[in-house]
Amino acid sequence: MTTTIRRLFNAPWSARPWRATAHLAVGFPIGLVGTAGVVALTGLTIACATLLGPSVLGLLVPPLEPLATVRPWTFVLVIPLFALLLWWTVPCTAAQRWRFAAMLGVTLPPPPKRRRLLGLAAQAATWRQLAHHLLAGVFGTVEFVVVAALWLVGPPLAVQPLYIWWFPGHGSTPEVLLSTVLGVVAFHLAPWVAVGFAWLDVEMARGLLGPSRREQLAELSARVQTVVDSRSEVIASADAERRRIERDLHDGAQQRLVSLAMNLGIARLNLDGVPEPVRKAIESAHDEAKVALTELRDLVRGLHPAVLDERGLDAALSGISARSPVPVTLTVDLPHRPSRTTEAVAYFVVSEALANVTKHAQASRVDIRVTARDDVLTVVVTDDGRGGARIEGSTGLLGLMQRVGAIDGSLRVDSPTGGPTVLTAEMPCES
Repeated sequence: MTTTIRRLFNAPWSARPWRATAHLAVGFPIGLVGTAGVVALTGLTIACATLLGPSVLGLLVPPLEPLATVRPWTFVLVIPLFALLLWWTVPCTAAQRWRFAAMLGVTLPPPPKRRRLLGLAAQAATWRQLAHHLLAGVFGTVEFVVVAALWLVGPPLAVQPLYIWWFPGHGSTPEVLLSTVLGVVAFHLAPWVAVGFAWLDVEMARGLLGPSRREQLAELSARVQTVVDSRSEVIASADAERRRIERDLHDGAQQRLVSLAMNLGIARLNLDGVPEPVRKAIESAHDEAKVALTELRDLVRGLHPAVLDERGLDAALSGISARSPVPVTLTVDLPHRPSRTTEAVAYFVVSEALANVTKHAQASRVDIRVTARDDVLTVVVTDDGRGGARIEGSTGLLGLMQRVGAIDGSLRVDSPTGGPTVLTAEMPCES
């Protein structure tokens, strides 16, 4: 209660009511000019259109009006006046938007992009803005007059006791006290009325000068679609880049390493009479070449296995399942091949899951099921390990979740302590 009373008495001395009052004062002439322009141009357009009545009637119903009465020159008046009426919204809206930004710091959402001048008639935003400028002069005048009266009349009435004695016969004591109370009330009411009127102005401007809710939703939908398309392009570009790197490594560095390992192997078979240090160097180089070749093959396979493009997801998963040190049962039921991007993500889900099982799960078997129903590809990896896997604590699982999410998929991990662990990934077949 004390806080409310303090706010009530401090309101006239705060900055917000004065900004609201300045907003209303500036809006008064702007609104009058806008309303006057709309009314004048609308009246002239209607007046000229009325002159066209017989002409239009003669064109549509010749028996009722001879064609001789058609006066085409009246079109020369109506069309420019109507176009000028539509264009009048442009400077008026710009002035109002400046007023809200300068006086209240409120930035109104921009209206939809305008087409050519005659195309304005087809835009709902144009007619909403015309309605605003038609009402702005009336409401702006009432608001400004009320607030100005409260500000200007309140203080003189409130300080009447200070000068009433210098003007004998001004009024009785009860009248002076009543007018003083009214002055104090008006002075302290003015800030709240100003702020309230400014709030009404903002709401009306947001509804009429900015885009409608449908237009905002359409714009938001278009922006979301742009983001989705951009994301799809980035994913496709990254996948294509991985394929390119895989081909370059497979056809270049990997072939050279194969050739080097073969030459070193041949040399290793013909080391008779070669000094011991040279023999050891050749044997060591051969072993290192084989290790490097194995690591490069794993790297190439991790980037993007060629078999995935050539033979599909079933063959690619069969390959990594066969290489797994933990026994794997693989079931793949795909009525048709999903998109390349989805195939790649599904492959890496299984690959990362098998890597985690090998490193951490201490499992004796793994069951992998890949199915497609209703255009949704589902990958389920189950192991009988010790459990306790968490996405938050695993960089690999977190990366998988982000990769699956990038194609509007979802990843879940159910891994109670003691096992079993069930990893489920769902992805759109077309992505």
